[in-house]
Amino acid sequence: MDQTEILLTAETYALQGWDFAKGWLLSPAAWTQFGLLVVAYVVAVYITRKLLPLLSKYLAPPADQDNVLAKIRRFILMFTPLLLPLMAYAFTGLGEGVTRSIFGSGEVIAFGKRVFMFLAARILVREVLQDPMLKVLGRYLLLPIAALYAVGLLDEVMAQLDQTVLPLGNLSFSLLFLLRFIVVGGAIFWLGRWSNEQSSSFIKNQQEMRPAMRELAAKATEIAIFGLAFLLVMNIMGISLTSLAVLTGVIGVGLGFGLQKIASNFISGVILLLEGQATVGDYVELDGGEAGTIVKMTARATILETYDGRWIVVPNEDFITTRVVNYSDSGSANRYEAPFSVSYDTDINTVPAIVEAAVAKNPDVLSDPFPPDCELRGFGESGIDFSVEFWVNGIDDGRHKYTSDVLFRIWNALKDNDIEIPYPRRVIEMKGPFPSKPE
Repeated sequence: MDQTEILLTAETYALQGWDFAKGWLLSPAAWTQFGLLVVAYVVAVYITRKLLPLLSKYLAPPADQDNVLAKIRRFILMFTPLLLPLMAYAFTGLGEGVTRSIFGSGEVIAFGKRVFMFLAARILVREVLQDPMLKVLGRYLLLPIAALYAVGLLDEVMAQLDQTVLPLGNLSFSLLFLLRFIVVGGAIFWLGRWSNEQSSSFIKNQQEMRPAMRELAAKATEIAIFGLAFLLVMNIMGISLTSLAVLTGVIGVGLGFGLQKIASNFISGVILLLEGQATVGDYVELDGGEAGTIVKMTARATILETYDGRWIVVPNEDFITTRVVNYSDSGSANRYEAPFSVSYDTDINTVPAIVEAAVAKNPDVLSDPFPPDCELRGFGESGIDFSVEFWVNGIDDGRHKYTSDVLFRIWNALKDNDIEIPYPRRVIEMKGPFPSKPE
């Protein structure tokens, strides 16, 4: 084809395009649709500006409220940025019905309506969604789908994806099925995680329940929610649960052999929560030397936090098969001792009353089950040894330094009564004369 033929072909296409554009520009139906698009957008902007302050006024809860109703109201307010494009979409849909009934066509306004839906999807991904997983799904799945819908190619692309089959052994599925599974599964499991967070927060706020029962109820609710989410995904995608029988058998064999410890720790965790012998907030010490405050109980292990800020992961089985000392068992008090010494020149009959009165002034020292008790322990090399026993609700470590405060009070009380606290003394006996100084 020479240059003249190319120019003639280009001129032919240009004339056809001009005739097409001129037909649209001179068509009353096209101008009507353009006008309705503008009117729909302007009306949507006007109504949105009126509604947003009202929604913020009546839906926004006080900042100090954190109940279920307040969370629902905040959740609804998250979607207010979608108000403008969705209202424009709705008004454009009404305009499309009018133009199709009058002129028998509505391609222009239908395209505008799809563009408004694409803008709504874009705002949803950029401004509304906060969860990282949903943002990824929105950016790489929802926005491309909305763009294809806006240009009118969604049906063709979906048909092509449905015809593209991926073989996987004896199974095969289409790309369209895979995309639907990802979208539906991601949305349902996100909803399950959100529901689990809300239900767990609600259960843990029920202070009338024992801490162990709160943990057990939260775990049972979590298993129920995600189990239901799994069954729901399988049902929506049309996957028969009977086809999972072989997989279930394999999992059972794995639990019997390779996952014995995991199963044992899981059952041990359930027993711990049921019995309530150790729960979140307790300070425990195990036979292996691990000691700390229980900060979290998972299906496999219990997390201990030491007073130096370290976390220790202890398998739940260790709480069942080994000896565990719980210093924070419900309502229990702990006894501690503070040793000290006085000089041999002291009237020791006055020491117990002075020390007991000083220790009792500590607001954390209990009078029940026993008040402070100062006892004579022995006669040391440098002084007379005493020790005062006292009871407190808590552990003498971390934030609470009971023994340190008690010793300060003992020191001050002895000083106020002119009682000397001895220090080690040694008597050196020299036998024979001192060596003479050399001349």
